[in-house]
Order: sequence, then C-alpha cells, then structure tokens
Amino acid sequence: MNLTIGKYTFSSRLFLGTGKYPTNDIMKRALDVSGTECVTVAIRRVNLEEKGNVLDQIDLSKYTLLPNTAGCSTAEEAIRIARLAREVCNTDLIKLEVIGDQHTLMPDTQATIDATKILSNEGFTVLAYTNDDIVAAQRLEKAGAASVMPLGAPIGSGLGILNPITIRTIIERASVPIIVDAGVGTASDVAVAMELGADGVLLNTGVALAKDPVMMASAMKKACEAGREAFLAGRIPKKTYGIPSSPTEGVVK
Repeated sequence: MNLTIGKYTFSSRLFLGTGKYPTNDIMKRALDVSGTECVTVAIRRVNLEEKGNVLDQIDLSKYTLLPNTAGCSTAEEAIRIARLAREVCNTDLIKLEVIGDQHTLMPDTQATIDATKILSNEGFTVLAYTNDDIVAAQRLEKAGAASVMPLGAPIGSGLGILNPITIRTIIERASVPIIVDAGVGTASDVAVAMELGADGVLLNTGVALAKDPVMMASAMKKACEAGREAFLAGRIPKKTYGIPSSPTEGVVK
C-alpha cells in the first residue's frame, strides 16, 4: 500500500538526504539502490549560483524533491527559507526544521508549531520535524502539518530509536503520517521504526557516512520493507515465560 502525504503519493517509505556523501557519484548510486522516491536538500546550505550544486545532481524525473529548512534557528528564518525553496524548487513540499539548541541540535517545538501554522495557511505541504513528544506531535497536526516527523535520536547520533514506547504512542494517536527522522544508524534501526508502525523513515548520516554508503542504502531499503511487512503481519505477544512451539493435545503421557 502506498504512502500518501497531502497530495503526494509514494510507493517507497524510505526518504533519504543528500548531504555528507564522499562524492556526488556515490550519492547518486546510493539514492538509486535505496529505492527512495523522495530526497531532501538543505536549501540554506546550497549555493544556488554555483553550477553543479546538489540540486543539479538530482534527477527530478526519478525523485520528488523535499527541500528542508536545516540550519534555521527561528520560525521567521525557517518561513523565509521555505518561501525561497518554493520559488527555487517549484514545490509546495517543505520539511520544516527549527533548531532550538545548537549543542544538541534538538528542535524548538514552539517555533516549529508557529511556523507550521503560517506555512500550512500559505498552502505548503509541511512535514514537521520535532522531538519525540506526544503533545508536540498533536499540536503540530492541529497546526496543519501534513506529516509529523519525530526524531528517533539526536541528529547524526546514530543511536537508533531511543524511546520506542513514545514513538508508538505518537503513531497510535496521529491521523497524519508519522515519519521517524534523525538518529538512525543502521538497518536494524529502520526496521524497529517500521515495526512500531511508522509510516516511513527519513535518514541521511546513517547512509552517507557509512563505510560503504551504497551497500548501506541497499540494506536500509530492505529493512524498511521488512519492518513494514512485520508490522502489517502482526508480531506475537511478548511473554515472560516459555510456551511449546508444537501442540500439546494428544501427547501420550
């Protein structure tokens, strides 16, 4: 089953970033093997006047572009970058990111909510990056976010899903797609997020800085698909004791 965010539909539930790769060629190969259909670019960090910048490397016949506001620290700055992205990239999609603490890179929840309200009213399809906070997720949805993106762990940390119970609760209470974003370090982290019921996973560093980014991108694709299938299949309940795997009825004693 496809994933729909606003007016956009994707068959792949894996979203990839375009930063930190050793070379543009490795980035393009990683995107290709990942099966992703949507890639994100930090508009604030792109030299739009430079020929051959990262935007020039993305094949828009294959990928939907998701500009993001990475590097912004106020709602006003994020709104300005979102508007610039809409003009430059010709899209209403925006991954909204407002960083509140430069040491931990944790999001500013209130600034994100404020910016979401304004941008959604202006017709943007807002994917709002936030803390793994149940209340914040609900308020972002109410503010007009088309998707809420709680972090699995701090940006670039590779720590995986630190608070799975909170992530699951956010998912259970949401009526918009929940995409786990940030902190994913390896394929098992993606599988965990998807098994919790996440609608998708967005990552960058876990692939871009892997020893073999292309191979890791392939692993992330498989983990995303396997985790989604496991969630849909329904895992067995956890028990504190063992039970026999074969029937006990009719056993001769």
